[in-house]
Order: sequence, then C-alpha cells, then structure tokens
Amino acid sequence: MDFEKLGSFYLGKEYDVAKKKLTDRLLMYDARDLTTHAVCVGMTGSGKTGLCIDLLEEAAIDNVPALIIDPKGDITNLLLTFPDLNPGDFRPWINVDDARRKGLSEEEFAAKQAELWRKGLASWGEDGARIRMLRESADLVIYTPGSDAGIPVSILQSFAAPPLSWDTEAELLRERVQGTVSALLGLVGIEADPVRSREHILLANLFEHFWRRGEDLDLPKLILAIQTPPIRQLGVFDIDTFFPQKERFELAIALNNIIAAPSFQSWLQGQPLDIAGFLGTPEGKPRHSIFYIAHLSDAERMFFVTMLLNQLVTWMRTQAGTTSLRALLYIDEVFGYFPPVATPPSKKPLLTLMKQARAFGLGVVLTTQNPADLDYKGLTNAGTWFIGRLQTERDKDRLLEGLESASAQAGAALNRKQLGEIMSDLGKRVFLLHNVHEPAPVTFQTRWAMSYLRGPLTRPQVRTLMGGRAPDTPVVAPQLGPPSSLEARGGMAAASAAPPSQSVPAPEPASPYPTAPPALPAAIQQVYLPTRKSSSSAEKEITERARERIEVQERHLLYIPALLGMGRVHFVKKTRALNVNEVEDFTLLAQPPRGVGVVRWEQAQEPELTPRDLLDRPEPEAYFDELPETINEAKELTALKKELQDHLYRTRTLSLLYSPAAKLYSRPDEDEREFRMRLRQEARELRDAEVDKLEDRYAAKLRTLEDRLRRAKTALERKVAASRARKQDALLSAGETVLSLFAGRRRSISAAANKFSRTSTAKADVDTAEAQVAVLQEDIKELTAELKEDTAAITAR
Repeated sequence: MDFEKLGSFYLGKEYDVAKKKLTDRLLMYDARDLTTHAVCVGMTGSGKTGLCIDLLEEAAIDNVPALIIDPKGDITNLLLTFPDLNPGDFRPWINVDDARRKGLSEEEFAAKQAELWRKGLASWGEDGARIRMLRESADLVIYTPGSDAGIPVSILQSFAAPPLSWDTEAELLRERVQGTVSALLGLVGIEADPVRSREHILLANLFEHFWRRGEDLDLPKLILAIQTPPIRQLGVFDIDTFFPQKERFELAIALNNIIAAPSFQSWLQGQPLDIAGFLGTPEGKPRHSIFYIAHLSDAERMFFVTMLLNQLVTWMRTQAGTTSLRALLYIDEVFGYFPPVATPPSKKPLLTLMKQARAFGLGVVLTTQNPADLDYKGLTNAGTWFIGRLQTERDKDRLLEGLESASAQAGAALNRKQLGEIMSDLGKRVFLLHNVHEPAPVTFQTRWAMSYLRGPLTRPQVRTLMGGRAPDTPVVAPQLGPPSSLEARGGMAAASAAPPSQSVPAPEPASPYPTAPPALPAAIQQVYLPTRKSSSSAEKEITERARERIEVQERHLLYIPALLGMGRVHFVKKTRALNVNEVEDFTLLAQPPRGVGVVRWEQAQEPELTPRDLLDRPEPEAYFDELPETINEAKELTALKKELQDHLYRTRTLSLLYSPAAKLYSRPDEDEREFRMRLRQEARELRDAEVDKLEDRYAAKLRTLEDRLRRAKTALERKVAASRARKQDALLSAGETVLSLFAGRRRSISAAANKFSRTSTAKADVDTAEAQVAVLQEDIKELTAELKEDTAAITAR
C-alpha cells in the first residue's frame, strides 16, 4: 500500500456502512486541512483515542510538532512504541488484570499482545520499520506540572511580561491578563467576576501596571504589590477606599499560602513554560510534548491549561503567517475548558486560537465524548469533524444541531438527514469524516495504531517511562523569603552596593572611610548602583567563603568607585541574503586606572542594569572609598569615552547562523532551535507550494488521459456489445443455413459466411479497443508513478 506521502496522514480505509464492509481505498487526510482545526466526538469505546493517536503518529512522521494536553493519561501511550515487536518490550506495560481475567501468565499475555500488534499492523500495511521511523522523526516527552514523575514544568515564566506591544496588541494582552488573574484566583478558591470582583480588578490592574513597563512578575512581587500597590487610584476611588488594606492583606495571605506549601515548589522548577522549547529540541528536532495532568485537582488543571494556552497565543502572535501546518495543539478531553454557556479562564484563549491560529499555521484538535460539552458557536472555524459512535439518540441530535448551527454560521451546506442516517450505523473504529475541504462526507475505519494502546498510565509508570530524562533548560525553584526593606521601598532586588560579583575589601579600622561622597565637577555624572544584597545576606556569604565563623561587630555599606559605560551598538549590513539592522544595548563596569594605567574594558563586568536602575543619591549612612585622580576631571573621562568607543568597535560582534542549503541566515534574536524550526517550516512551505504546482501540472495531463480512457472504455463497451450482437446474429444465421440445406436452398450459405466474416471483424475491433484501453491505463499508471517520483524528489531535498 502506498501511504508514505509527506503532507498526507494515513488514517485508515474507507468503509461502506450500508454493506458493513471495508474497502481498499485509503483514507489519506491532507495535513493542511488541520489549519482550519478539527473536532473529534465519540463515546467511550468508539475508538476515538485510537484515531487521535493515529493522527498524532502521522503528524510526528511528517515532522509536525505538537502540544498535547492529556487530562486522563491515554495519550502517554504514544511513547509505547516497540519496533522489534518483542514480547519482552510489551511485558512491563501490559494490564496485569487483563492477563489474570484471561487466565494467562504475564509472559503469555505479553506474547499474545506482541503477536496481536504484529498481525494488526501487517493487516494495515505497517511494520516495525514504520514504528522505528516514527520514533526517529520526533522527540516525545511527558511533562508533569506539579509533579516530578515526568519532567516538571516551571510556571515562573507565566507571569513574565509578554513580548508584545501595548500600542498594537492591547486587547490581546488584556485578555491574557484576565485569563491569568482568573486562573490564579481559581487556584486559591476564589471564583471572581472580571468586572465585579475587587480581587480580580486589583490584580488585573497590577499585572497591567508592571507589564506596561516591561517588568516581569512573580508571586512574591505580586504579594508585595497587593500590600503596597504602586497604583493609588482605581476608577474614581483611591486604592484604600476601593479595597481596604486589611482586606488586601487577606488576599495576600491567600496567595502566600500557595507559595508557602511545600508541594508548590514543584511548580517552580523544571522546564520553563516556553512554547518554542515544547515544540522542538535544542537541536531543532520536532517535539511532541504531552502534558500529563491526571494527578492535578480541577483548579490546578484549569490554572495550568490557562497558563499554557496564554503562552501559546503570545508565541503564535510572534510567528510569521503561513498556509502550511506549523504545529498542533491537541486536547484529549475538552470537557470543562470550552463549555457552551460558562466562561472559564481557558475559554478566551481557546476562542482566540480557533479564530486566529489558522493564519499562523497552528492547528487545533479538540476531542470529547459528550456532544453537550462543546460551544458550537465557538467552533464555526472547525473545518474537520471526526464523528464516531454516540451514546444516545439525544447525543446524535445535539451534535447535528450543533453542526447545523456551526455550518450555517460558516456559510457551509449540511445534509442533516444524510449525516443522521450514517451516524446511526457507525460501529467501533468507524468514523464519519465531515471535511469542508472535501466535496462530501466519507466514512472510514481507523488503521491499527503503531503505539501500544494499553490505557492510561499511572504516575509511577510515567516515572519509569521518563527515567533519566531532564529538562533542556532547567529552572531551579528560587528560595522564597520575605522582601527586604530596600525591596519594599524601591522595588529593586536586593544586592551589594559594590559592583556586582565584585568582592568588597574589609575596611581597615585605622583608616576609616569618608561618610560623604567625593566631590566631582558638575560635568561629570555621578550615579550609584542599587544594592543587591541585604547586610545579613552579605555576612552569610562572607562566612561561607571564609569557612569559619566570623564575629561581626559593625555592618556598613561601602561604595567603591568604578567606571560605568552604557550605550548602544548598532549593527548594519544589507546584502541580497542578509538584512541586519540591529541595536544592542550594553553596560560595562570597569575598574578605574591607577596612576598611569589604562582601563581594561575587556575585563569589565557586564551587570544586568538599565539607566532606570541607577540611583542619583547614595543610601544613607554609607561609606565611600577613595576616588582615583585619573577619573576626577571631565577631560579624562572624555578620553576614556573615546577609548570605550574604540574598544566596542573592535570587539563587539553579532553572530548569526547560516544554512547553505536554504541560503538563509538566522535572525539576531533567534537561537539554534528556533532557526532550525523556521528552516523546517520554510522547507515545508516550499515543499507544499512545489508539490501543489507539480500536481496541477500533472493533473492536466492525467485529466486528458482519464478523459481519453473514459472515451476508450465507452467505445470498447459499444464494440463489445456490437461483437456480441453480430456473434449471436451469425449463430442464428448458421442455424438458418443448416435448415436451408435440408430444405434445398443453397443461397443462404454465402450470407452466413459474410456474417461470420463480420463477426471476426467485430472481434478484431474489440481486441483493438481493449489494447487501446490497456495502453491508456498503462500511461496513467506511468504518469502517476512519475508524479510520485517527482514528489519524492521534492520532499527529499
């Protein structure tokens, strides 16, 4: 069977519902149709999970990455693939209760399962080699938010300021704020109305306040902001009238209880909530990320799903538009996330994806076993419906009503009577495919899954399956503690007043430091770095370095002079293959020269500072180290500024990756994974465009040949009929001739001979027509093979 076609998913074979018979026609689903999204509906036992795993297997083989939300644990079976089909591979994963019910030992049951899979795959034209191709095509990973059974997921990035502009994306950003706040409040048991709830309004305003300034948030910073809000008015009321401090404190306590719980630490470490990382490995290999959330409470599930969907919407809006399938979002059971009436936090981002994701090549696949779980008005953009066996007539009627409503809003025709009759006759693993990209619905039976469908995995089984795997870029849970007084006053992270990562020499008791800053000319700008550590933290660090107990009698803040260089480097290069216009901000902190020395800019530190972080006055009660004479005059600093410019010109570079095959450079802000994923997407788009063009060219030739074949078959049928008629006429005439001989009439012999002659001529005509049909059929076969060969050549490049 010829089903290995890139861009086409082999899902099964067409099924004749009336005759209850499987046909030989393959069901090849165009991957690009998923950009208009899909919905799969079917009762328990209908084969819905098998169909969707088939779909995901085909996506993996086609190098299409996927985000998979798995509330029950069924889709973890995607990792149970055994190319050698040995009983020993099946043995750890069999259902022991099934073996016991059948009266078999575990080894015997595993052997039977291996044989069942071998025969099942063979009956659908599959084998171990195809399973091996599946395993090599994509990286499959199970993530377990809130648990370390699989790879944990850190939610810290969920509160980071999105990389979108408030000038052009304000509506989208406010939707993300609303969803994030609703999910967060749901986590602490507060069902908040975005318009009426004071808790929701306050948190939403805080998120917008910080995000508009490009500042990331985390829970400790949010809790502090609730207690001492940076905004003083909400509507026409001041903050304390709108939401008194005592009641704000209760909200802060509720949020603090989350981070105080030891179990919450697992939410802060692991793989960052980064969509690019979930869609590809650091080397750029496509990834299927399965988010196993069966162990979470309903509130925790809603929180995580909402955070993930919000991140996905933001990532999507940073991608270039495409008509090819870039990635998939699959939700194995959408119950509760997309209801017809209620508006949980997950619904807004899902609606956004259903409406907008097509333009970015992101396909959404939703499944459910209960047709009443779906908001059909929100599914008008779903172009594909996989409909399996349903529980009751009421379920069928509800689905037909929803489909009718969705089709009417989408401007598509729907034959309700025909669909209803087909749905009534569906059996196990038989589905009705309603695809707006095809002229008519079709019924099909799903192929045998390459993955071992043993049912949901437990957390211990997930731990075994993912043993040894670690996050690509692990996030370690931060040590959460009360903010220092400096943090509370200035909103800064605690730090040393000395240059970052620079040790501070202990002052000599005999030479006390001045308590006043050095006097400098007005032309010299003097600034102070923010503190990054509290005094107790600094003491602890010094003690750890000394590896012995140090008795501290006094603590003082000491400012040490340094040269601070801040600015921008502009990289510009324009060629046919490259167009770079990039600005890079820099911050350098160097030791000032002593005597006749020079500034070693190449040894300068690069602290994470912006001009906004700098202070124009020192902290009170601080000491100041001596200022070298080499930097106390404006002309000296002017010369040093020129030296810094020369240093930057000589040493600053912008490194880009390059693909000789695609003749493309990476973007300045693009890492290797993102560049490889973009190259793959570019290749897929080029492949789709070239294949479409090739198929159009061959389609014209095939239509001509098929038209000639139709005419030749019609002519053959006429000639066969004529030959049969003449043969009967000749036989009749021969009988008459025999009777005539007995009757003494001889002239009929000549007429009979003529009829036999015409019969021979008619037979020769039939032979010629048959030969012509055979030639045309061979021409079509050769042209089809040539198309396949040319298509393979395109996809192999």
